[in-house]
Amino acid sequence: MGHPVNGGSPSPLLLARGSGQRLLVAVGDRDATELLTSTLELAGYRTGAAGSGAEVARRLVEHRFDLVVIDAELPGLDDLAQGGRLKPAYRPPVLLLAACESLAGLVPELGAGERDYVTKPVRIAEVLARVKVLLRGVGGAGRRGGTLDHADLVLDDGTCRARRGGRTLDLTPAEYRLLRHLLVNSPKVLSKEQISRYVRGEFRGDNAIEQLVSRLRRKVDRGGPSLIHTRRGFGYWLGELSGPG
Repeated sequence: MGHPVNGGSPSPLLLARGSGQRLLVAVGDRDATELLTSTLELAGYRTGAAGSGAEVARRLVEHRFDLVVIDAELPGLDDLAQGGRLKPAYRPPVLLLAACESLAGLVPELGAGERDYVTKPVRIAEVLARVKVLLRGVGGAGRRGGTLDHADLVLDDGTCRARRGGRTLDLTPAEYRLLRHLLVNSPKVLSKEQISRYVRGEFRGDNAIEQLVSRLRRKVDRGGPSLIHTRRGFGYWLGELSGPG
């Protein structure tokens, strides 16, 4: 299995934080497991680890976890999706780590309960953000059947495509990642450094992010009410003008 986590991420101390909730990290790659568990612990969570679907089922019977972070390539995942040894009343929220092209088949297999996903290579910032959303049960952007949406803007992670109203957006991979990051965090203001570390894996302090946001804004907001906004001196956010802008 390829390494599912990109380590080029900002400090978890600067991102969404937990308050002692118990998270089970189920990733077959040992290095990725260590990176995820250590980062989540730094962010204020308590963690356990499992290396197979059978081990996930056993750990969930032995302990009550508030959320499970699970790799789509985990050995034995099919058995776990069918219920395994889990008690029907106990189904913690699930955050799935999955390749974009596999989402259409995997997401329906997760069963009942709260569930979400991030696409590989996984960025720590997005994992922390989606964990926070799952644990509180609400999010800035809506999610329906493998899509993210806000107003008439829809992102489909199953096809890695976006549209606004009846118009398909012709986005580059970097533009798609930026739009998804803004949408997932809506209406939070994201700094240029946060965006750069998420989209590019590093922050170089040049004007590349301004140019990327400008190109994306022209594509998203053409012919409709503006959804992408600048908060001067702070960063960028997505939403209606009644938001933080």
